Amino acid sequence: MSADTVSVTGWGRTAPTTARLIRPRTYEEAALAVRECGARGGIARGLGRAYGDAAQNAGGAVLDMTGLDRVHAIDADGGTVLCDAGVSLHRLMEVLLPLGWFVPVTPGTRYVTVGGAIGADIHGKNHHVSGSFSRHVLSLELLTADGQVRTVVPGTPLFEATAGGMGLTGVILTATVRLLPVETSLMSVDTERAGDLDDLMARLADTDHRYRYSVAWIDLLARGRATGRAVLTRGDHAPWTPCPGAPAPAGSPLLPHLPAPGRPVLRPRGPAQPHHRGTVQRALVPQGAPRADRAAPADPRLLPPLDGVPHWNRVYGRGGFVQYQFVVGHGREDALRRIVRRISERRCPSFLAVLKRFGEADPGWLSFPVPGWTLALDIPASLPGLAGFLDELDEEVAGAGGRVYLAKDSRLRPELLTAMYPRLDDFRALRARIDPRGVFVSDLARRLHLQAT
Repeated sequence: MSADTVSVTGWGRTAPTTARLIRPRTYEEAALAVRECGARGGIARGLGRAYGDAAQNAGGAVLDMTGLDRVHAIDADGGTVLCDAGVSLHRLMEVLLPLGWFVPVTPGTRYVTVGGAIGADIHGKNHHVSGSFSRHVLSLELLTADGQVRTVVPGTPLFEATAGGMGLTGVILTATVRLLPVETSLMSVDTERAGDLDDLMARLADTDHRYRYSVAWIDLLARGRATGRAVLTRGDHAPWTPCPGAPAPAGSPLLPHLPAPGRPVLRPRGPAQPHHRGTVQRALVPQGAPRADRAAPADPRLLPPLDGVPHWNRVYGRGGFVQYQFVVGHGREDALRRIVRRISERRCPSFLAVLKRFGEADPGWLSFPVPGWTLALDIPASLPGLAGFLDELDEEVAGAGGRVYLAKDSRLRPELLTAMYPRLDDFRALRARIDPRGVFVSDLARRLHLQAT
């Protein structure tokens, strides 16, 4: 088990802190690392795709769980997989697609570990149909602060605190996950344009039920009558027969593996050389999108398009960026309109802005999705006046009964957290019972006072 003292950041590359990075390769080494993490505690870390400080621990320990990456068992008849928490969704796709199965929820990147997917209770473009990732977890093994490995199942307080609990209840070691059956590794995709925000919301509300995946890329620089104009992309896994022209692999209608990314849109550059923003945007939004383009075939990289852009998080340069994501409920569309209008009028240079609809909430006490509308956008951290502007948006979101996503947060004021997450006191109380010494802690937990007070 190796350990180094390193500087750690989230995917947004802001607010680096120094920690002792420990790399366990077995469950026993993970337990030893927890016992020896010291007075500043420890936190588990996967592939580092949390945007803020959820997987940082200044002056303490950070457990790199990517060495625990075994796929233990696949039930190809029943559609379940048992794997280590360090297995990435990309690896699961490679293994599962030839067997006719797919991961049940895919976020904006497939380079997320299963442990991270549970800890952040990730959502994808199919939340209105499938809910969050933890809805599909049948059980998990959790290493708690007392050194025990507990089997945790849905419907229990420990499960509901762990799903979306940002790693603060313990270290997830393994999980058993229910899978999604598919016939091919292709998708059928519809693309259309929406002229403004009201047009976009109407299209989503009226027709989302027809699609498993749905996402809109919004132009937040548009103003006036064009405010909220967007490209709406929706689709589903394609059955074999409606894929004209696709050659059938010998003996199977499934492609042998997830197609590897093609020629990179961008070549990797040094840390001081940001990518060109327009090129990244072209990797995301169909250029010259028609008013309606039906049933175009695509592979599952539609789900995480940025994975084809190496090091895209360098696009804002050395200062990094803030990703701001919030949700407001159905019936609070006026709040969404006001926020989009304020962002557009301020001319925030955000070229990655995504609107989706959430379905029913999942039971995780700190799980982010609630039924309604969620908007996510990237903003350069160096933008003058950004902190005060986002504080104002936080107030607007909280006043509308909404919340911000902790897995992407790096700057929320703690006094708003209780209003946004009504089960926060339950979470703190459970943490006080199972981790009275505060073994599991992160920069996010300290900043937002997620420990019992």
